[in-house]
Formats: sequence, C-alpha cells, structure tokens
Amino acid sequence: MPDNENKIVDEIKNELIKYSSKTKSRIIEKVILAALGSIPWVGALLSTAATFKTEEASIKTSSLQTKWLEEHELKLKKLLITLAEIDERFASIGNQIEERINSEDYLSLVRKSFKVWDDSDTDEKKKYVSNLLSNSAGTKLCSDDVIRLFVDWLRIYHELHFAVMRAIYKTPGITRYEIWIELRDENLPREDSPEADLYRYIIRELSTGGVIRQARNTTEDGRFIKNRTIKRSPRGMIGTMESAFEDTKQYVLTELGKQFVHYTMNDVVNRIEAN
Repeated sequence: MPDNENKIVDEIKNELIKYSSKTKSRIIEKVILAALGSIPWVGALLSTAATFKTEEASIKTSSLQTKWLEEHELKLKKLLITLAEIDERFASIGNQIEERINSEDYLSLVRKSFKVWDDSDTDEKKKYVSNLLSNSAGTKLCSDDVIRLFVDWLRIYHELHFAVMRAIYKTPGITRYEIWIELRDENLPREDSPEADLYRYIIRELSTGGVIRQARNTTEDGRFIKNRTIKRSPRGMIGTMESAFEDTKQYVLTELGKQFVHYTMNDVVNRIEAN
C-alpha cells in the first residue's frame, strides 16, 4: 500500500478501538481498504483534519470548509460504527472466515456495498448494509451473484419498501389492507389520493422486482397452481378498479425475498424466531 493509505488505515484502526474492543487488524484491514476504494472522501477528511490542527486559525475563517469538515466528521463516525459492527461480527464467527474475507469475490462485495452505504440517507439502510456484509462473510445460503442482487435492492428500494417486507415476513399471507393498518394504523385514504398512489407503487415495485408475490398453492413438485377466476355479474353494480387496500388477496415473500430479509434484517428475524 502507498504510505498515505497505510496512514489512513492505521488511523481508522486506532479510532475503531473506541467502538470495538475486539478489533482484529489483520482481518478488518482488508475491509477498510475495500471501503476506502469506494468512499474517497475519507482520505480527504483525514488530510483536512490534520491541516486543521496545524492551521486552525486560518481554516476557521472559511465557514464553508469548516462546515464540510464537521459534516464529514459525523459521516466518519457513522462509518467507524459500521466497521465496528462488522468487526464484532467477524470476531463472533471466528478465524475460519479469514479465507473468505481475503477473497476478491468478497472484497468486491464490500466495495459495491459501501458505495450504497455512502449514498444511503438513513441509518436504517446503513445498518442493512452492515448486516449484509457480516452475514455474507459467515454464511453461504446464497451465491455471491445473489448477494450482489441484494446490494442492488438496498440501493434502489426506499424504507417504505423495507417496511412492507418486514410486515409480510412477520405475517405471511397478510393482505394489502392489513399491511397498511400495520404500517400506518390510521383510516384509509381515498383511492385517488397521493397516499394510495404511493402505496400501489410500492406494492407494484416489490411484486415486479421478485421480492413479494400473492400466495398460491403448489403441486408436489413445486409448480404454482392457477387461481380460478370468479366472474361477477356487473348487473346493478358500478364498475370500479381494484382497491389499493384490497383485503382478500394474501401476500408472501418470494424465496429470494426471504433470503434478503435473513441477510439484512437480523433484528426482525431474531425477534420473530424468538417468539
């Protein structure tokens, strides 16, 4: 490694001790380097912070530079907390993951994941990235190709998508009406309201994305059985579109959706399994 990268890694490892007492420098170092490759502002921040110490008076005169430094120091703290959580998980798994951590396949996942982490607006999504990297190091339920798909899901989906996933994982067979009540616990909005349009959009994206589906019976060899269409007489009835909050069709996670929840939402899985 170039000398400046060595210094940055050493600084981050020293800072990690504040958040993780089990830091294993040899293992976490690889993850730090991979993260640095996808979060370029880390090096600039540490360099600017060092300059701040030596030229504090002159730097303070630049409010823009000071605000940039303060904002990114907060981001660095969140990055350290994320790395500490991953490091704690590595320590709990044991040394058998060292070969996996050193593999280029895993390090490429780290780089891809930390790009998503850096672009995430919420701590919730950052936590999911941390869980995904920790679990993909210690378990092999899915191939790395599937893990890369999960990283893409973390990038494109909003917290509302994740809330719907959690509700369906918690109660398989839940309807759209029941999901809404679970999430909002309030009166249903009008069908032509922005809230209803957004809800339709969330359900449609998760359905077309292969994360959720309507519950169906299967044959012994796993093939889905078509639902029988029931024709209703329109006589005396006004034809209307299906409600966004329909309460007869049940929804479940696809098998990929279940694996995504297992890899990213440890707290949800552990709480449900405990119950």
